Amino acid sequence: MSTHYLGSLLHLSDPTLPIGGYTHSAGLETYVQQGLVHNTATAEAFVRNMLQCNLQYNDGAFVHFAYTATQTKNLQRLVQLDEECTALKTPKEIRIASQKLGLRLMKIFSRQQPFELAAQLEQQVKSPHYCITFGLYACLLGIPEEEALLSFYYNAAVGMVTNNVKLVPLGQLDGQDILFRLQPLLQSLAQATLQADENLTGLCNTGFDIRCMQHEHLYSRLYMS
Repeated sequence: MSTHYLGSLLHLSDPTLPIGGYTHSAGLETYVQQGLVHNTATAEAFVRNMLQCNLQYNDGAFVHFAYTATQTKNLQRLVQLDEECTALKTPKEIRIASQKLGLRLMKIFSRQQPFELAAQLEQQVKSPHYCITFGLYACLLGIPEEEALLSFYYNAAVGMVTNNVKLVPLGQLDGQDILFRLQPLLQSLAQATLQADENLTGLCNTGFDIRCMQHEHLYSRLYMS
């Protein structure tokens, strides 16, 4: 089986891409300061809940919808998806973070991969959300969708585990143990998202939004969100 896309996949999903992801905790900092996440077990529960109760129906689903819209070069559908993503990201910090990450991701790939559809989207949206940009480029770079989704969820998991290691704090090996245990979940999420139901888009655990909003008013903060 050809794996010509592998280099592009690794590049697109690289957690060390200079887009600023390391400056955001996605609300985790609030959970830690309030004592809700305080050890390996609660850290793993946080990551699992974020992946299967939040990302699956929000950013993960938008990656899928953006990927399929790109297959048909449907610019207006991509614009619509970006607008929906903006509307569903109620916490201001998370909404702005998503747009900044998406724009920086697009800047990286547009320098070397001048796709017309990507240029048109940036012209209309200015700062497309990260999940929209990820789905767009995954398709344009010829990455199979299931592999793209798996790498998207893995990238998100790595970011959350890394933040837990820093904030709780956890040992480095504790974080790696969590990532090993997450592998079956990541596989199942990627497969399930291939059949994402648009009627379920926006499902979210309410506590996540609340903690993200509270983060803006914490007395001390290490992360921007």
